[in-house]
Amino acid sequence: MSDPYDHRAVLSFPYPDQRRARIVHDAVRVEVGDIDDDRSTADATLTDATVEVTVRARDLVALRAGVNTWTRLVETAETVAAAAE
Repeated sequence: MSDPYDHRAVLSFPYPDQRRARIVHDAVRVEVGDIDDDRSTADATLTDATVEVTVRARDLVALRAGVNTWTRLVETAETVAAAAE
């Protein structure tokens, strides 16, 4: 069975410590699966102090939209985490 998502982008967000990375990851992880559609999907993983978001899409327009969406979600999580400290 082939992967219907021909295009992929991996976004890597390193943080100065694991605590901040975990906060951001936990905030964006809840969106995984909820904002997928028939043209794109995404997953978020946490490794040490780095959050990695993989966006997969059927076409380049959907990939761009997915990258923009996930970048904004991570940026919002970072802003809220910084304000909470």
